Amino acid sequence: MVILSHALYLSNAANESVITIKVHQPEKREKAWSCRYEIDWPEGSRAFEAIGFDALQALVLALQMIGAEIYSSAYHREGRLRAYDNEKGYGFSVASSLRDLLVGVDKVSM
Repeated sequence: MVILSHALYLSNAANESVITIKVHQPEKREKAWSCRYEIDWPEGSRAFEAIGFDALQALVLALQMIGAEIYSSAYHREGRLRAYDNEKGYGFSVASSLRDLLVGVDKVSM
């Protein structure tokens, strides 16, 4: 079950396209928890899962993995992504090793 969806906007030459991010409810596995997420990039949807000792850890790790993928994307490097009208940033945290990549409201809230 999807518990969170978030939209990013990718600037193209003539318009903007929507990149949808979906986070699923963490699920109990045999010895751990899993939290699946999907990012609908223009070149195709990518699905991943984060594994944690409990549901909260799996969810936090999934959100950080999403942040890492967004901030390490060519679209971010090119300055073509946005999530908010007047603010830079995407609404996802990242691991401390990637914090130098943060922009806008993401950088302020860290």
